[in-house]
Amino acid sequence: MSTTKLAATAAEPEIASETIAEGVDDEVISSNQRVFGGNLGLAMAALCVLYTSFHIFVMNVYPLEPWVYRLIHVGGGLALGFVLYAARGLPDTGADASLSVTERALTLGAAVLLAVAGGQLAAMWIMGDLVTTGAPATKHLFTFGYPLIGGTLLALGASWSAPTRRRTTLSWADNLLSLAAVIVALYIILHADFLRIRAQVFPHPNDMWASIAGIVLILELTRRLAGLALVIIVAVFIAYGFLGPWLPGVLFHNGYAPARFFAFIYTDNGILGPTTSISSTYIILFIAFAAFLQASRVGEYFVNFAFAAAGGSRGGPAKVAVFASGLMGMINGTSAGNVVATGSLTIPLMKKVGYRPQTAASVEAAASTGGQIMPPIMGAGAFIMSEITAIPYRDIAIAALIPAILYFVSVYFMVDKEALKHNMKGLPRDQLPSFRLMLKRVFLFIPIIILIGALFMGYSVIRAGTLSMAAAAMVSWLTPTKMGIKEIFWGLEIAARMALQMVAVCAAAGVIVGVIALTGIGTRFSSLLLSLAGQSQLVGMMFAMLVAIILGMGMPTTAAYAVAAAVIAPGLIRMGIDPLTAHFFIFYYAVISAITPPVALAAYAGAAIAQSDPMKTSVESFKFGLAAFVVPFMFFYSSEMLMQGEWIDILHVFVTALFGIYMMASAVQGWMFGRLNTVLRVITLIGALGMIKGGWMTDLGGLVIAVVVIAIQRGLLSPRTITRGMD
Repeated sequence: MSTTKLAATAAEPEIASETIAEGVDDEVISSNQRVFGGNLGLAMAALCVLYTSFHIFVMNVYPLEPWVYRLIHVGGGLALGFVLYAARGLPDTGADASLSVTERALTLGAAVLLAVAGGQLAAMWIMGDLVTTGAPATKHLFTFGYPLIGGTLLALGASWSAPTRRRTTLSWADNLLSLAAVIVALYIILHADFLRIRAQVFPHPNDMWASIAGIVLILELTRRLAGLALVIIVAVFIAYGFLGPWLPGVLFHNGYAPARFFAFIYTDNGILGPTTSISSTYIILFIAFAAFLQASRVGEYFVNFAFAAAGGSRGGPAKVAVFASGLMGMINGTSAGNVVATGSLTIPLMKKVGYRPQTAASVEAAASTGGQIMPPIMGAGAFIMSEITAIPYRDIAIAALIPAILYFVSVYFMVDKEALKHNMKGLPRDQLPSFRLMLKRVFLFIPIIILIGALFMGYSVIRAGTLSMAAAAMVSWLTPTKMGIKEIFWGLEIAARMALQMVAVCAAAGVIVGVIALTGIGTRFSSLLLSLAGQSQLVGMMFAMLVAIILGMGMPTTAAYAVAAAVIAPGLIRMGIDPLTAHFFIFYYAVISAITPPVALAAYAGAAIAQSDPMKTSVESFKFGLAAFVVPFMFFYSSEMLMQGEWIDILHVFVTALFGIYMMASAVQGWMFGRLNTVLRVITLIGALGMIKGGWMTDLGGLVIAVVVIAIQRGLLSPRTITRGMD
């Protein structure tokens, strides 16, 4: 099993002639990712397989104590991450530079210090000489605490100062960072029984230094895998933990001793809390599910099915992007990652039929972002919401259905209007997969059907996800690309690599959650929200929208939602807003921050593929995803949107909202049954908002406006006729 393998086994000739999505399941290699070959590649592949298999085994067969399990999850993820991802971009070819004097000195110093710390930790375990509660402050401090933090910082400096080397070359500095991550995890595992009590009161200095080293490692891997935005936000929260005594008003707190602050953060109140709980269970399980779909080429079938169904219609590739990215995006935990995976296929084809580069990138970004709100998986966000709110996952998936449909219908209408305006055609039928052949393989949707069915039959999320993963392997046996032992190992291997970003991001978000829990800023922020909004829930919601979008800029969805929910949701609930509505509201805006200028990661990823201007692309993707800015206010005013209420009321709100979404798309694109002038666009938008809001009177008003606009476009009415009737 080679780690340089980037695609599944080639299909038989009959399949190749019927596919347009060849390669959509290929692994995307990031600019700083190492790809090893030979025995080293086999060893790394084995470690990745072991990492994924460990999680599946613990979740289904042999549960471990939560702290131990989460520490292995984080520590193992950090260890793999530093070996596989460099501090900066790597060249594909070229000779390796020799170690500089600075790098050599830093690496040697780090190796010596970490050897001392690791040796002392081993001695603690073998001799039973742990740092018990009440132990002297200097116990093992000079042989463990100081060497650990010193070695970690020196290794970090060495990794930053090292010249770039080829993807196939190991880095000694990064190997030492991996060793530091293992030492931190083992120390906390061995002292977990003591830390549960003393971390919140009188932690030992060794606890503090181990925690600081762990936080430094988490932030560095987050920087390598998710960029600087989240790292900066975490740094601001850490600084707040110490600057509170000098801050005014609601931001004031009495301050905390460094030992208590950092030790508290590395407990289940912070890093080992809800965010890591979710990443170590639901997120990694469904990433493994997505990896199995990728390894079995079921994901490729999803895209081929979408092309067969919609590729020949006007603007066909854009409509395919809507369907395919929705299917793939709900499994993929990051909007930008999904853009890269499916956009590499759909964006060039959209350009081929006439879409401007920035429009093609915008459609893909909007569709991929929407996948995060599409049940049943919702990019793992639903699992975090269930954990935080204690609302059953099944109820969350049901509530998400109508808003998700409205979002994708809106993007579809936007795409269709764009094609109408520019008289675009679809792809020739002879360039598309056979729809009849795709229907013969519709059984490849079985893994998704099993997932939904198992959840609604009352199975746990973990059991349902495991069954779906097994089903993905089994249905592949009915195709020429069967998953054998080799392909199963390949799926487990790529699952580990796909999961590393979420491991780092969720751990980093846990730091923020820990600071909020320790300082109580969440409660005070809720009070501030109440005072600013007064008695107006609408003002409170507007404020929450802005905060969620700002927090989400540059952050993956899961981290953005977890942080926003901790800060904003309590205040909304105290204002009398239903918890499910409040959390869904925050979740939506955390998701669509990925297409909100000025920092729109999904739009930027699409722009890179389309070779378009990133800012213009982000503005246009904002336009295509406009429904996502309206839908949360829809279910704020009409709880029926979240499947709460009588069926007749739910059906009424859904149908009228669909018509309102159509009118909104027409107004934004300036096209209904022909081109709309500025006045008609404004009038149509007012009618759309009336239909979307819910309520018989607003629906009636919106319907009247729609009839008038259609009559004008059809030539049955003219402004002069309307004016004469008002005389």
